[in-house]
This record gives sequence, C-alpha cells and structure tokens, in this order.
Amino acid sequence: MYQTILTHTEQGICTITMNRPEKMNALNKDLIQELGAALDAAKMDTSVQAVILTGAGEKAFVAGADITEFTELQSAGGKALASVGAALVFDKIEQFPKPIIAAVNGFALGGGCELAMACHFRIASEQAKFGQPEVNLGLIPGYGGTQRLTQLIGKGKAMELLMTADMITASEALQLGLVNHVVPKEELLPLAKSILTKICTKAPIAISHIIHLVNQAAIGAPDGLQQEIDRFGACFDTEDKKEGISAFIEKRKASFKGA
Repeated sequence: MYQTILTHTEQGICTITMNRPEKMNALNKDLIQELGAALDAAKMDTSVQAVILTGAGEKAFVAGADITEFTELQSAGGKALASVGAALVFDKIEQFPKPIIAAVNGFALGGGCELAMACHFRIASEQAKFGQPEVNLGLIPGYGGTQRLTQLIGKGKAMELLMTADMITASEALQLGLVNHVVPKEELLPLAKSILTKICTKAPIAISHIIHLVNQAAIGAPDGLQQEIDRFGACFDTEDKKEGISAFIEKRKASFKGA
C-alpha cells in the first residue's frame, strides 16, 4: 500500500516505520504524504489505541528532510513546504487523540528531530543522536523545531543547539528532558510497546483530554485551567467514568470502552 513507510498493528498498537533506509529515512514529499495518510487511518481505526513512530535500518530514525527537494524553492515554495508538512504530519501528530511515542533508533536530525518532538513523548536507543542543523544550510527549522525544542528543554539550551547546529547524544537528550528513556537498541521497541500497553489499559477519552490539555499548557494557553475544568466535568458523563469508579469501589481492574 505504501512506498516509503511500513505499518503494522498488533494488540492495539500501530507501529509506523519510516522506510527509506538508503536515504537515512529522509523526509521527502512522498513520505510526508504517506505518513499523513497512515496517521489518518490510525485515527479512524477503532482497533488502534496507540501509535509508535520509528525508522528502518541501523542508522537513522529520520536524518532530516530530503534536501534535494529544496534546491529550486524560493520564499513562497519554502513557506508552502512547511505549511503542508505541518498540516499533514507534524501538527497532526501533536494533536493526535491517541498516544504517539517516537522510538528513536538512530539519527534524529532536522526534520527528524522535529518529527520526534511532535510526538507526545520520546524514547531513544543508546546510539541515537539529536540535532537541528538547519543553520548550516542557511535555513531555520520549518516544522516546529524552534517552538517545540524550546518547550521541551528551555530557552537557553534551545538557543545554543539551534544556533550552533551541534548534535547531542541520547544521554544528553535524557539529561535535558528531550527524551524520557534511553535503552539498548534491542530494548527500544519492546519498551515503547510496554509503555503503550500500560496506557491502553486506561480510559481512552481521559487520555485524549490529557493530550489536548498538556499541549495547551506547553503553549501557555491563557485559558488552560478553565479548559481543564470543562474537560474534567465532561468526563463525568462518560461510561468510562462509571466503569472506573465502580471498579475502584469493587476492588477490581477497570475495563474501559472509550465511551
């Protein structure tokens, strides 16, 4: 079905793999289009409760955008490229109503780092490396890199990494809060699946609200607290709330249906 990605769903978890290993999984127009379509399919598929994004091959998660597509672009084309990518993939991931983990198995540079940062959180293999090297090309990040990196690691360190184009190791990324866990490569996907399996036992509607509200907090939404109050109230009308309270009182494990 797809030419540049692979998808596999098992036990409610859809793993989407960027599959251009000969190009270090660089993001080109085709991959952006297919990734957007795969995300739409995962959102609509009621059997999918969560998503993992990872990269094919031994070297890269995504080593950046496909620079060969930049050579003929001028201002309008560059702006359109960023806008389309944000709508099809990056903003869609950030606002996805089901949890998405980036399992970063190698280089996550430029658009690859931005792709990982758009996910709800990140785990990394020990050999993963992160960076935003766009200034080396006379450019800046165009897929949210300046905004999300600052949200995740703070203004000072984001300024340094964006202006120097330095790469950081997985252990440095963990220290900065860019990733949540660092594990040997063979443990990366099992850990991602283990975390999501736990999340999938929780109430799906509540998880969706949490994703929205944490995103609002990250951008400093002035009505974030009121949004939390409103969504807290909305949870009381769900069957999941009734099931969760009943299970707690009856000292049994809740079985949530997402209703």
